[in-house]
Amino acid sequence: MTSATVERPAAPPSPPGERRAPRLYALDGLRLVCALAVAGFHFGNSWRLDGVHGGSYHLPGAAPVLIYGFLGVETFFLISGFVIMMSGWGRTVRQFAVSRAARLYPAFWAGVLLTTLVATLLPISGGLPFSRLPEGGRDVVVNLTMLAEPLNVPLVDTIYWTLWYEIRFYLIVACLIAGGLTDRRVKIFGAGWLVAALVLPAFPGAWLTELVMPGFAPYFIAGMTLFLLRRHRRDGWLWLLLAACWLVSLQRVHLRVLDLRPGFAVAEWPALVMITLVYGMLLAIALGAADRLRWRWLVTAGALTYPFYVIHQRAGYSLIRTLQARTGWDAGVVIALVVGALLATAWLIHRLVERPLAPRLTRFLSARHFSRIGG
Repeated sequence: MTSATVERPAAPPSPPGERRAPRLYALDGLRLVCALAVAGFHFGNSWRLDGVHGGSYHLPGAAPVLIYGFLGVETFFLISGFVIMMSGWGRTVRQFAVSRAARLYPAFWAGVLLTTLVATLLPISGGLPFSRLPEGGRDVVVNLTMLAEPLNVPLVDTIYWTLWYEIRFYLIVACLIAGGLTDRRVKIFGAGWLVAALVLPAFPGAWLTELVMPGFAPYFIAGMTLFLLRRHRRDGWLWLLLAACWLVSLQRVHLRVLDLRPGFAVAEWPALVMITLVYGMLLAIALGAADRLRWRWLVTAGALTYPFYVIHQRAGYSLIRTLQARTGWDAGVVIALVVGALLATAWLIHRLVERPLAPRLTRFLSARHFSRIGG
């Protein structure tokens, strides 16, 4: 997912004339918490560890808590709305596109190839939250483009569905940049987008639905609004727009809870409280409450988040089931060991893939033969 700044310290250098946004360390830590929460949801509830029994069988005490990890995705989108708007402010379309490509693709390529390798060496079936799997090298190559979902090609890992939402949001921001970013334009656009997100569900199959993303639009809009509030905290219209996003988010979370069906009753109120607390935390961060936070370990947390996120689900399923079947260890112990191994792998991807490859990709995309794009 998105980083807590325009780029990390180890990320590629900014092109000439490009402004780098200030780092918000608190968002780095929050992002890793979100990634671990999503992993907890996946490993504890979204599959059958032994192919037969659900999470409440293997983790009777933890599964009812881990179920709320699905809110990590909503939080990611909130953070994305904030930092991507920050990333795009003061940049050209080309600079924005280059920064996003260099940020997303290196770790994603590693994740696709690594997940394919693990799934091939440790194949599993039964009790999984996906039916269609990639068929041969062509499908894997299409996955490497990050466009497998719109091309209707099976995903190497189902977690990639969130990246398609991110890409659509990036396209929206690129269009805003092309039209000239101003506070007033972003505010008006955000309000219009929220209205469209409320109206479009009444028209199933409408062609705009893919672009408007009604289910998750409130989070992106709220993040954009938080960025504007950081600049103009006394703007009453921004506070009103943020409140509207929060209210719509409560309704969206209600629908998400109804859609869970993990095999046990899921109380709705904790999810509503959690998403409200997330809004509160991000508002506090946007208004500067965490600006003085400078803990270096948070930088590491931020560096691990995206690689961990793109490798954890399908590879994690294979590793957990294989290790548990061969050792007979307690499910909680096995999951903890696999999460630790995935975090270590994420660190290696960051050090060995992202850090060396991202600067080269930036230089390549910033070369003269691309200079006419959005310049």
